[in-house]
Amino acid sequence: MLRIITQQGEVQAELQRICDRTQDDQVQHKEATVREVLQAVKRQGDKAILHYTAEFDNQNLTVEDLRVSGSELDAAYQQVSKELLSAIRLACQNIEAFHRQRVPKSWVEFGDLEVVLGKRYTPVERAGLYVPGGRAAYPSTVLMNAIPAKVAGVPRRIIVTPPGMDKTINPAVLVAAQEAGVEEIYRVGGAQAIAALAYGTETIPKVNVITGPGNIYVTLAKKLVYGTVGIDSLAGPSEVLVIADTGANPEHVAADLLAQAEHDPMAAAILLTTDSRVALKVQAAVERQLLDHPRRTLTEKAIAHYGLIAIVDSLEVAVQLSNEFAPEHLELEVAEPWELLPNIRHAGAIFLGYSTPEAVGDYLAGPNHTLPTSGAARYASALEVETFLKHSSIIQYSPAALQQVAGAIDLLANAEGLSSHAQSVKLRIEDNDPKDWK
Repeated sequence: MLRIITQQGEVQAELQRICDRTQDDQVQHKEATVREVLQAVKRQGDKAILHYTAEFDNQNLTVEDLRVSGSELDAAYQQVSKELLSAIRLACQNIEAFHRQRVPKSWVEFGDLEVVLGKRYTPVERAGLYVPGGRAAYPSTVLMNAIPAKVAGVPRRIIVTPPGMDKTINPAVLVAAQEAGVEEIYRVGGAQAIAALAYGTETIPKVNVITGPGNIYVTLAKKLVYGTVGIDSLAGPSEVLVIADTGANPEHVAADLLAQAEHDPMAAAILLTTDSRVALKVQAAVERQLLDHPRRTLTEKAIAHYGLIAIVDSLEVAVQLSNEFAPEHLELEVAEPWELLPNIRHAGAIFLGYSTPEAVGDYLAGPNHTLPTSGAARYASALEVETFLKHSSIIQYSPAALQQVAGAIDLLANAEGLSSHAQSVKLRIEDNDPKDWK
């Protein structure tokens, strides 16, 4: 049952416990396993991929099985309904429109004495997109990773995803990939998939950036290959924090909490409310909605371990507690959400009002649903177009401009004991031949 607590000190302690839920005592053991997988794939390539896919996923693949074939991609369209295809296309349209607003522009500025400064953005050449499988299929994750990469202009976008029964990939995932412009898909998951993307194998190409959420082994693998490649973030289990006032509908709030809890046994579902009656009604509604829930066992585990209802003195206190927790998803189910918004400092995504469930952000509102978890919203943001871009500074000085700053550079270089830095400027100032100033 979803617990109800009222003491602020206890609330703060519980929120901290939930935030720290990914500090697994077995992480060191799991990290050792991941290191072994990474090194094996780096040395043995496809052979190691096939070995670990058999060991961890119980799928005996051949090298020829790794890449999803064109015929499988074509067949996927016959296996999804027209209605689902329309929904995928609507989501694509909204997600792409939103992310096109986020594309940074290269620029140059011409200053005095012919000084030119600027910034030039270029996409990475190859992006690896991890799409989790196992407990569920995630076509939405395909869209949220592939579309920003497409908008950024990444020439080669590659999806890896673990195979299901009989080596198959969910057809909705394959359709979503194609609608987002990706047709290079490999049936491999786990740490071995991250290793393949980071180091490359005979079949799977090495990439520059890896994005997408996964289990603890995927997360640890991304952490360990960072530096060899770029990554988006170290995503943990999903979480939602709902702030509700007396006008919130308890059935709606309960459904929103369960919408996070059904993801994973470690998902967090938290309600902060000023109304004890709302608290009790939400608690009862959660129990009712769990009775026929298709993922009841998993969802009950999340609710039992990382679910919480806290009754607080005011909405201001709720906001303070939320900021301390820094949730991945924050729902403001209050009459005047815009009045609270200026005081929200830390949240991955913020959903305003009674009619904005977090599910709209998961699927098709447009903003990315790959968000910081476990308190990372204090310093991190959603996956975006810039995840797939790098930028270079542009600098040009004329002879006159260099002459003007030569003294300051000389002082700074000598203060650091870097004489050749100073000399590289001095030689140019002493050279009076204009043709050499190119």
